[in-house]
This record gives sequence, structure tokens and C-alpha cells, in this order.
Amino acid sequence: MSNPGIVPQAGTERRVVLTTDRLLLRLWRAGDVEPFVALNADPAVTEFLPGPVTPEQAAALFDAQNAMYARHGCCYFAAELKETGELAGFVGLKYQDFSVPFAPCHEVGWRLASRYWGCGLASEGARAALRFGFERLALDEIVSFTVTDNARSRRLMQRLGMVRDPQGDFAHPALPAGHPLSRHVLYRLPRAAFGT
Repeated sequence: MSNPGIVPQAGTERRVVLTTDRLLLRLWRAGDVEPFVALNADPAVTEFLPGPVTPEQAAALFDAQNAMYARHGCCYFAAELKETGELAGFVGLKYQDFSVPFAPCHEVGWRLASRYWGCGLASEGARAALRFGFERLALDEIVSFTVTDNARSRRLMQRLGMVRDPQGDFAHPALPAGHPLSRHVLYRLPRAAFGT
């Protein structure tokens, strides 16, 4: 597959930002396009997302995340398996400034290939991202949100210690009004509650 245009920040092509027992959380590179497109071709992965991802969309996402890291010190990191070097998906913190009452904010998020569901990788990566946000970025709060029916992600948010804020539920501004995936539930985690 030809390189659809990843533009790495100077000196960051292979930069690892965080490590866990099983994951390297790093910046994105061109070789991630093909496996990322493949994992997003799985209907189980995109059940609560707008749909599959093209190579061009993947490249644009990677550029945006690498640039976000350069600006804000965080992003959705490529989640690479230490043991095999395989791209499992992403985990990290995203700075959000869209038009919702709780923004600007930092959101913890994840998306993994379905073959890695149920083995604790999302939880492992998300806990590392939360620690990074609270300890290294000195954030006061981190949020997470998902489509109302996404029970799997909601359970993970709860296991991370996040608490639902029903007053914060919202229609995602990136989706048209009335879209079946528009309605989102909001979870919050203040720094003081992390790890308790």
C-alpha cells in the first residue's frame, strides 16, 4: 500500500510516549494505515461509529493526532503490542474543544481490534492514559463519552472509576441531528478520585 500522506513531526516517527505491561503507546506512522483500516473494517468495531475508515481518513487522523500531541502533549496514541509489534488500535487522551457545555476538556478514549477485546488491554492502556493526564499534564478532570447503547465501553468507564453525569449527556456535534449514533452519555473522573 502506498503512503497516503502521514506527516510525522520531526524526530517523532517512532516515539513511544507511554508503556504498560503489554503495550507501547506511541505516535503514529505510515505503516499503521493498513492495520488501522483493517480493524475498522470489522462491523463489531464500528457498531457504534459512523463506519469503516479509508486509508486517506486514517492518514488524516494520524496527522491530526500527531499534531495534537505537539500542541497539547496528548493524543489518541497508537497502541502497539510489545510482544509482536502489531498495531492493536489506539488508546489515549484527546483534547476536545467542540461545542458542548463541558468542553474544552480532555477525553480518555480507546478503539481496539475485536480480537483484543475482553483481555484487559483497553483498561490497561486507559489507566496509563489517565495517570499520564493527572500526573504529567496536571489535569483536574478527564471525561469519556460514548453512544448510549455502547454497554461495553460504558462498563469500562465505570471500571476506571468514572461516574456518569446524566446532566452532561449530549447530541454529538459531529453528527447530523437525529442520527442514530448522535446521543452520547458523559462520564467524568476528577483527579482526586483517580485510583481510589
